[in-house]
Amino acid sequence: MQQQPWEPEQFNQYMSNVSRWFSGSSKILYLLIIGIVLLVWLATGIYIVQPGQEGVVLTFGKFANVTGSGLNYRLPWPIQSVTIVNVESIRRAEIGFRTTDRDRKREVLSEALMLTKDENIVQVELLVQYRVASSRDFVFNVQNPEQILLTSAEVALRSTVGQMSVDDVITQERARVQEETRTFLSKLMTDYGTGIQVTDVRLQVADPPKEVRDAFQDVVRARADKERLINESQAYQNNVVPKARGEKQQAIEEATAFKEEQILHATGDANRFLAVLKEYRSARQVTRERMHIEALEKILNQVELILVDDDVGRGVLPLLPLTNPSSSRSTEGGN
Repeated sequence: MQQQPWEPEQFNQYMSNVSRWFSGSSKILYLLIIGIVLLVWLATGIYIVQPGQEGVVLTFGKFANVTGSGLNYRLPWPIQSVTIVNVESIRRAEIGFRTTDRDRKREVLSEALMLTKDENIVQVELLVQYRVASSRDFVFNVQNPEQILLTSAEVALRSTVGQMSVDDVITQERARVQEETRTFLSKLMTDYGTGIQVTDVRLQVADPPKEVRDAFQDVVRARADKERLINESQAYQNNVVPKARGEKQQAIEEATAFKEEQILHATGDANRFLAVLKEYRSARQVTRERMHIEALEKILNQVELILVDDDVGRGVLPLLPLTNPSSSRSTEGGN
């Protein structure tokens, strides 16, 4: 069956129907596209805050509120924006050195070299640990608060070191340097309103520059030897002086006792002599004989006497000494 060709009127009518259909469908399509774009735009306001973080929401650049951890929503950009801040992690700032990715330390001498009170140069390296205490102040109050912390830490350290001598900074007052620097830095962070809380400040290096480090170490060792010798001499003094004082007191007491003893002996001898003199004056002959007898008693009491009768065994040894030789010799001497 052969198809009849379209008449011009039929063709025009058909095209008119197609154009009307497309014009009605385009409105629906446009509305659908606009709705999808609107939903996607509104969905961009959904954000998640992890534990230990806070979200600072700004409305047209002005602070709106702070959101906690979890699923949150804000009006999409450009109406509102959010900045996520970690408020629990401990961060660090390095003064006088930098730690590279391979945990290697690189010196920054422009920050490390400082002038002390006695006009000496010392190389000081400081590690500052801090955390974000107020996310609102950290984001909204100042621009680049961590750079402000770095600069303020250097200012606080230079101010503290400039009030001390080189010996205090390097040896004796390291703890004082840390404490005063931490106090000064905390005050600066509060005055600037950075929202940063300084948790710890530690000196990593406090030495003279490399050019004079060896000579300074020799001076330090000499001073250490001086202190050691002083301590040893004081210990010797503390040991010898009390001992000498004790010996002195003992000698004084012994001399006092000897003195008292001699006085008593002399007094007794004098009293005994006076008593004998009194008796002698009253009875001279009797007293003389008694004194003679007493003297013989004292002498003969110390001598061993052996009396042998002449009539006993002439020509025969009348005595067999059974005592030890020493007492025999003393006997012979007495005889």
